[in-house]
Amino acid sequence: MVGTSGKSGSLFIVATPIGNLEDFSPRAQQVLSTVDLILAEDTRHSAKLLRYFGVNTSIESLHEHNERQKLPRLLQRLQQGENLALICDAGTPLISDPGYPLVAAVHEAKVPVLVIPGPNAAVAALSVSGLATDRFVFEGFLPAKAAARCSRLRALGDETRTLVFYESSHRIVESLSDMAATWGTDRRATVARELTKRYETVRQDSLGHLLAWVTQDPDQQRGEFVVLVEGVPVRDKQYISAEDERVLRCLLDELPHKQAVTLTSKITGTSKNALYHQSLRDQGRGLP
Repeated sequence: MVGTSGKSGSLFIVATPIGNLEDFSPRAQQVLSTVDLILAEDTRHSAKLLRYFGVNTSIESLHEHNERQKLPRLLQRLQQGENLALICDAGTPLISDPGYPLVAAVHEAKVPVLVIPGPNAAVAALSVSGLATDRFVFEGFLPAKAAARCSRLRALGDETRTLVFYESSHRIVESLSDMAATWGTDRRATVARELTKRYETVRQDSLGHLLAWVTQDPDQQRGEFVVLVEGVPVRDKQYISAEDERVLRCLLDELPHKQAVTLTSKITGTSKNALYHQSLRDQGRGLP
């Protein structure tokens, strides 16, 4: 039986393939073969993967509708020395998947949580996107309803980091259309579809051209998508949000004027010139 020394067992967070089964690491297979119980979002889906690799460990469902009610029993099993593993339908658990309440509760109970890393669609797409990878923000799935989706996109309008989204086949056209309408058709983006699978497609272009391409080719509307969008260049971000101003004012309370402006620019991505003039306006209004 795997695990660490001591009376309690361990919870293993195990990544599974996002498409190509050859990406399933030997370590992940070994852990799943030796734990006492595997927790999976969809047992029917995961059972096929486990059978393929000859893993005969007991499997039990854990999803957003039953997770909290199962927590006490799962914690008890861990505290009694059993080892459990959490997997999701594909990729790394908890990334737009259930599991957060369990992992948080296990940490609170001082039971070890160990990771068996592996495939992740967001990071895989980022690595081949051709967009900036030094700073990025993962947004998961956008809201299903158009009004809420557009509101979220507008809230991200000043984001300077590369934006990473998951999207489904039945909303990919609508999401790309809303992105183009909100951020402009010229914004650079990448659509990564069916990563590691037979019909894997990765294409970088403007949002306008990507929308036209996906709309005109029904084949490009099938499967699972990661959409990555270029952040706003720092030099173009002249608008100062309420959060930008809050950061600026906090730093002005503690630092010399020039240093506060420079640091705020680094934190928020807003131009130093815009922040400098905002600070002068604030001082003119007698703000503290």
